[in-house]
Amino acid sequence: MTAQPLTDAQLAAQPAGYWTGVAYEAVIGFIRARQAERGYTQPQYWLLRHLSPRDLSPDGRGMTLAALDEAMRSYLRAEDDLAAEAEVLVGRGWLRWDEDRRVWITEEGDEALLRLKAGAPEMRAALHEGIDDADYATTVKVLQRLIRNAGGEG
Repeated sequence: MTAQPLTDAQLAAQPAGYWTGVAYEAVIGFIRARQAERGYTQPQYWLLRHLSPRDLSPDGRGMTLAALDEAMRSYLRAEDDLAAEAEVLVGRGWLRWDEDRRVWITEEGDEALLRLKAGAPEMRAALHEGIDDADYATTVKVLQRLIRNAGGEG
């Protein structure tokens, strides 16, 4: 038996917390699965981005794991282990440790980041299939308003 589509009035009465949670899990699950197919994890990608002078690092300097954890606090998941992920990237030659236990991106890591970022448009296109940009922008604006109404920063 197929469920009947909900009317707009029924959809408007749906709980935002439920649907945002379902959306979050589905989107993160999709992204992480695609990244795993390509041989890396989302936390590895974030480590490279935060350490790259071509991306999020303002100065290309190394960072401690504590500083990286703090920088990623709003989007790390409970199961993410930055120390273990950093060690994998050190093993690949993409990161290196210094004597003060700061982690630095290597030239090979910066080049790898560019390759990894090249796959992002394909993932975005798959997630946005059938959604026009105006509807997506409206959805983001609604979510931002929900966040502000809940006392968060959106």
